[in-house]
Amino acid sequence: MKKLLGLVFLMLILVSSTEFTSSKLQTSANSLEGTWELVNRFNYDQGNVTDTLLNTNGYRQIKIYSKGKVMWTRHSPDDPNEWFGYGSYHNTENSLEEQLEYGSAIMMIIQDTVKVFKFELQLYKDNFSQISLDEAGNPTSSENYKRID
Repeated sequence: MKKLLGLVFLMLILVSSTEFTSSKLQTSANSLEGTWELVNRFNYDQGNVTDTLLNTNGYRQIKIYSKGKVMWTRHSPDDPNEWFGYGSYHNTENSLEEQLEYGSAIMMIIQDTVKVFKFELQLYKDNFSQISLDEAGNPTSSENYKRID
């Protein structure tokens, strides 16, 4: 009976420490892995935000990042075009690159001229911004997302 009680006690300690360690690992690093929704967009002039564009009239844009793959979709009741894309992504602490493999017809036209979409990345636990830069490295616009999953 003492051996059984000792074994149960040991298992409880192992399970408790495993849960504590898993929680700590998940919250310690910022990651793009997950589902994100566009909150707004910024326009920049000389490094300063000059305009904030809010989502209106049912506009929604979602991005999903998983295991090196990205998928995004946009719904805009005012735009008859379909907007979606799928491909791969790579990010560092300060940069994000997305390379689409396929997408909607309008997106494939854009993809013919832009093979890799490159952004400055500002990544936090529950939000991120992908910032487009001009040739001189100055910000021109950004998309700002919040984590929804």
